[in-house]
Amino acid sequence: MSTCVTVTLPDDVYRSAERLAQLTSRNVADVLADALTLSLPSLRPSAGAVRAVEQLSDGDVLEFAELQMEPEQDHRLSTLLQRQQAGELSDTERPELLALMQGYQEALLRKAQALQEAVRRGLRAPLEP
Repeated sequence: MSTCVTVTLPDDVYRSAERLAQLTSRNVADVLADALTLSLPSLRPSAGAVRAVEQLSDGDVLEFAELQMEPEQDHRLSTLLQRQQAGELSDTERPELLALMQGYQEALLRKAQALQEAVRRGLRAPLEP
């Protein structure tokens, strides 16, 4: 299901989207839809089942603060991003890229929250500026 939305964009943002569309042989609407999909967090029902970082044990907080993507997923994400940048991403690879990016963004957010909580609890020293 899709919903049609009218959005006013700054000229430079539209020009960037238009340029990416030209480079990838896609239309601007698809480029913008993908950009939004990649940048907005998921609010799936299962996301609410994740315990707040503040409720985790010290060990779990430290574990989340060190969270990293599995090497196979990291490699596949890099490959798909390179293919997308080269304009070679297939229609079947696009959903895979979106799913990997979604997982990456969610994990990065969780890692940042855990790092903040670890510093708050005195489990880790604050990061140097």
